Amino acid sequence: MARNIAAGIDGSPESLAAAHWAAQEAVRRGRALTLVHAWQRTRPAPFVPPDGTEHGWAEDLVREASDSVRAAHPTLPITGRLICDAPVSALLSAAAEAELLVLGSPGLGRAAGFITGSVSLPVVGCSARPVVLVRAGRGAADEHLPAVDGVAPDEIPQTPYRAVVLCLDVTHPCDALVDFAFDAARRRATELRVLHVVASAGTPTPAVAGPEGLAAAEDGLMTALRPWSEKYPDVPVTGTVVEGRAAAELVRAAAGAGLVVVGRRTGDGRLGAHLGPVAHAILHHADCPVAVVPHT
Repeated sequence: MARNIAAGIDGSPESLAAAHWAAQEAVRRGRALTLVHAWQRTRPAPFVPPDGTEHGWAEDLVREASDSVRAAHPTLPITGRLICDAPVSALLSAAAEAELLVLGSPGLGRAAGFITGSVSLPVVGCSARPVVLVRAGRGAADEHLPAVDGVAPDEIPQTPYRAVVLCLDVTHPCDALVDFAFDAARRRATELRVLHVVASAGTPTPAVAGPEGLAAAEDGLMTALRPWSEKYPDVPVTGTVVEGRAAAELVRAAAGAGLVVVGRRTGDGRLGAHLGPVAHAILHHADCPVAVVPHT
């Protein structure tokens, strides 16, 4: 049975951006879309009209989001789902049944919201399925390269997609992570840029770099990517090895990308425990959607 693409919505502009991104992804994957909202009977809700209820307000919220998405994707099957539970638990439950969970995040420089708040980090840190975070204000055109002069706005989706960027540690390659990135690039008919960072002196885990060390790392990267290039022959791949701090280098590589893919190690089950400094940095600083893929 095919899993749906799920998006968490809460009435904010960023969650609506996530819903529209999720709809586009559902179309790309040939999946249905589920819009999920968590509501709680005991939560103070000053925004609920005096003659209304929390449940009624939640129903209206899901209906309005569904109408907005359906206007852009009239043939996409869309289901609204209300879960009476705390947001983290509700979203983890939805993620467990989905192929992919999409959440909204505030714009750069904000100090609250999905990325730095109490919702997204536990969800990203514990979800058994990949989670994509989308900035507020992201639209369909933002996934594409700038349109050339003379192209009408309604033709923008026909322009090429921006590249997908993958951060890969060749010493611990993971099939789920690499496959997600290659598949994302294939569905967008775009380039996959794979970055491997060799830690330099002064970093917490310095490695032996220099010309010989970098050459060895490049060989390791090409070896790791070779079977995936054979599996996805239509995906152009560029592998880059740099020396420095992984978080800073990935943020730099993400500039102008359409999607960044990072991994999250699973293991001890602590909330948020597996979001390392690289994932944290890209979630806070990238202006494009970021996919966090769990792996062993």
